[in-house]
Amino acid sequence: MASEAPQDGSPNGGVYAWYVVAVLMFAYMVAFVDRQILSLLVQPIKRDLGVTDTQIGLLAGFAFAIFYSVLGVPIARLADRTNRKTLITVGVVLWSVMTAACGLTKTYWQLFLMRVGVGVGEATLSPAAYSMMADYFPPKKLARAIGVYAMGLYMGAGVALLTGSAVVAMVSGGGAVEYPLVGELYPWQLTFFVVAIPGIVVLALLATVKEPPRRNFNADGTSSVTVPKPVPVKELRQFLRDNRRLVVSHLVGFLALGTVISAYLVWVPEFLRRTYDYTVPEAGVIFGLCLLLAGGAGPYFGGWFAEFLSRKGYRDAEMRASMLLGTAMIPLTALAPLAPSRTVAIVMLALAVFSMSSPQGLAPTIIQLFAPNRMRAQVTALFMLIAVLAGFSLGPYFVALLTDSFFGDESALNYSLAIVSGVLTPIGVISLWYGLKPFGERHAE
Repeated sequence: MASEAPQDGSPNGGVYAWYVVAVLMFAYMVAFVDRQILSLLVQPIKRDLGVTDTQIGLLAGFAFAIFYSVLGVPIARLADRTNRKTLITVGVVLWSVMTAACGLTKTYWQLFLMRVGVGVGEATLSPAAYSMMADYFPPKKLARAIGVYAMGLYMGAGVALLTGSAVVAMVSGGGAVEYPLVGELYPWQLTFFVVAIPGIVVLALLATVKEPPRRNFNADGTSSVTVPKPVPVKELRQFLRDNRRLVVSHLVGFLALGTVISAYLVWVPEFLRRTYDYTVPEAGVIFGLCLLLAGGAGPYFGGWFAEFLSRKGYRDAEMRASMLLGTAMIPLTALAPLAPSRTVAIVMLALAVFSMSSPQGLAPTIIQLFAPNRMRAQVTALFMLIAVLAGFSLGPYFVALLTDSFFGDESALNYSLAIVSGVLTPIGVISLWYGLKPFGERHAE
């Protein structure tokens, strides 16, 4: 069998399979930039649309997350029985058009609805992408492949922060300009058009990707092609019940770690400003580089580490790697906000970001390995439903709550960040430890 397998999508992890991963990673990076760009435009949007911080919070979080998460479940049912490449392509078109449409909005509620559209479009990507990669790679190579895909999140966040200073400078002082056909537009509205353009490149690259045959892998490494069939909801519920210890340990473990990650993503730039007197652009560049470099390298290392443990004979390699990498997070994420100087803070922050990002690709990898092919995307979507709605909401909220209600001092943000990290990360590690045995048994079947 040819190593590249360009014709039949054979699961050998050859050159063509890695090309598919690169395309999917680029799509993920573009999606994350489209998702995050609004957070860089808060002040000009507030000024020109006359909205409050609370309305901006709903726009940046709830409008995107609720439909991204909830609609991810029915979309995932489609991914388990239809052409996944086509589904992703439709999603890219939708989120790119909706991102551009954000630039045409004249009122808050118009912008809210367009953000909902962005969330619906992006909900097609990850469940279908994980499922495709599980059919392109054998189990022992899957962790590194999904780790590379996960790099897109941190690279997208890094690119967004690094370009954020220029964007803010461009849109903060300009007034509205009259354009043919579309009428009067503010500079911040043009930003949405700019970030929507890479979607065209994603579509061109997706046209070169082949939909792989769906496969089930056996314990001896052999695989067989399966025909996708609708999975009754009853069967999905039964699978979750039969594997509840593994499902709960996986969910709670990565939810706790993800909550810490979301807290860092939201509050680190402000922490750098308040604690070390960096300007907002300086803080954006520092954290952006940490995300781009350390965060980009982390998921690949996590995948490599899981493969290393697998070669050593651990049947629970992916779960064990997640637990060990989570253990490394405990001191780094808790101590980085308490660094005594700027230099030490930057070094600690880079190490903390690396440790946080390292298990990022292992959460979906574990799902692809223990869930049957016919329901992989749905189990992934259920995980994302809780992880996005809870983890990415609770992390920033817990930090803010401690700062405002417990300390009553905004300069104590560093202590709040350290406490949230120091409490939640051990909970995540313990939960992952609890799932080692059932995952090893399930993976050995």
